[in-house]
Amino acid sequence: MLNTVARNSKNLKTKYGNLRNIVSLAEPKQPKVVTDIPGPRSKELLSRLRNIQQTGSVQLFADYEKSIGNYLIDVDGNILLDTYTQISSVPLGYNHPALLNTFKNEKNIKTLINRPALGVFPGENWPEKLESILQKVSPGLPNLTTMMCGSCSNENAYKNMFIAYQTKRRGENDFSKEELESSLINTPPGAPRLSILSFKNAFHGRTLGALSTTHSKAIHKLDFPSFDWPIADFPKYQYPLHQHVAENSKEDDRCLEQVEDLIEKYKKLNNSVAGVVIEPIQSEGGDNEASPEFFQRLQKICKSNEVYLLIDEVQTGGGPTGKFWCHEHFNLESSPDVVTFSKKMQLGGYFHTKELSPKLPYRVFNTWMGDPGKLLMLETIINVANDQNLLKNVRETGDHLKKNLIEIESEFSHLINSTRGRGTFLAINAKTTQLRDHILDKLKQRGIQSGGCGDNAIRLRPALIFETKHADIFLDSFRNVLIELNK
Repeated sequence: MLNTVARNSKNLKTKYGNLRNIVSLAEPKQPKVVTDIPGPRSKELLSRLRNIQQTGSVQLFADYEKSIGNYLIDVDGNILLDTYTQISSVPLGYNHPALLNTFKNEKNIKTLINRPALGVFPGENWPEKLESILQKVSPGLPNLTTMMCGSCSNENAYKNMFIAYQTKRRGENDFSKEELESSLINTPPGAPRLSILSFKNAFHGRTLGALSTTHSKAIHKLDFPSFDWPIADFPKYQYPLHQHVAENSKEDDRCLEQVEDLIEKYKKLNNSVAGVVIEPIQSEGGDNEASPEFFQRLQKICKSNEVYLLIDEVQTGGGPTGKFWCHEHFNLESSPDVVTFSKKMQLGGYFHTKELSPKLPYRVFNTWMGDPGKLLMLETIINVANDQNLLKNVRETGDHLKKNLIEIESEFSHLINSTRGRGTFLAINAKTTQLRDHILDKLKQRGIQSGGCGDNAIRLRPALIFETKHADIFLDSFRNVLIELNK
């Protein structure tokens, strides 16, 4: 896929030489911690920010002028190897020279500052940019809707599925007077009873509609009304996978049987399932994975029940699993009906079938409908990723990380377990939530910025430029933390 959008890669290489080497030369050689984290300057800024907004999630204040490559530098001068990258959102690391050059171009600057309402007043080059950048990395789907973020991508994609589902029910008929009037007061038939089936521990966003399909943490959902939509179990595998093939296959059977039962149940409740939404790897819910066979069979269930399948690639899309789209690992019979994206893709949006394109204007609409400035960044990212063969780098680094994590797990099996994932999109469990949080804190004290998810998982989300030398720094620190905790 990446080869099709490499038009500018030779120019970039000519201008910067070997881009990865330039970033590597500018990077610090290793982490360095000079204060507590957060340090005095971060605490001062935290106090100021607390007077303006809620700050409970703020870990530190970064110096984004000094941060470089795989290293995040904070305002106190602490140099952290970043294996988390703004929750999987920084594909080329910090201050990559090619990205810095993107907005030295006057035409690109004008694209950035004259931010259009794309649904009404797109620029002359908007069709060409969509064709040459986003459609070239499409997962086999002909149509595209751009958005601002992952949550709004999922939320609006649900609307596309509902529209298409009702269009099939209605046929070629126009909206009835009753539909038009009842929709304005939130009652059927204009506001039909339809549902989206999701999975336990899923995360699909924090906007109000998407929250009905998010089930990873109570704090995301407390106090908010939710739709009565079905929730199926996502497989819970035993590890290592090769030692539990039969048990995990039975778990697939159990969960898929539940999906079929829920589709039938909600049909009888006059709340028919219009779509199924699922992550290729459940990210916020604990980096839970399912087999290619599970996804293949899920797609068949959806097709046999005339239910649309949405694969949420907001966190997994853009290369961190070693393929551009994680669901490419599953060898599906055909593309999903919808694939949503954001994070490493810079802007949000979703690819979809022609059937899911609304026939009338303003049915899926907002002021900006995406951001052409972010699309210019994505163009550079894809060109650099192609020029530097970064997906190969992800696979090689990921294999190195996973192999060594499994070895460390065998050494400290009383503390950690269940190494899993694809590419550098990896996770490992601590025995308890408290231990997980303690490990993350100890890693930060050693200059490793990492993250957690689910109840007890430590997750890795490095940039595409994260190499085996960076992996070795992480692995050495991780092992030393476990040695320290084991005393």
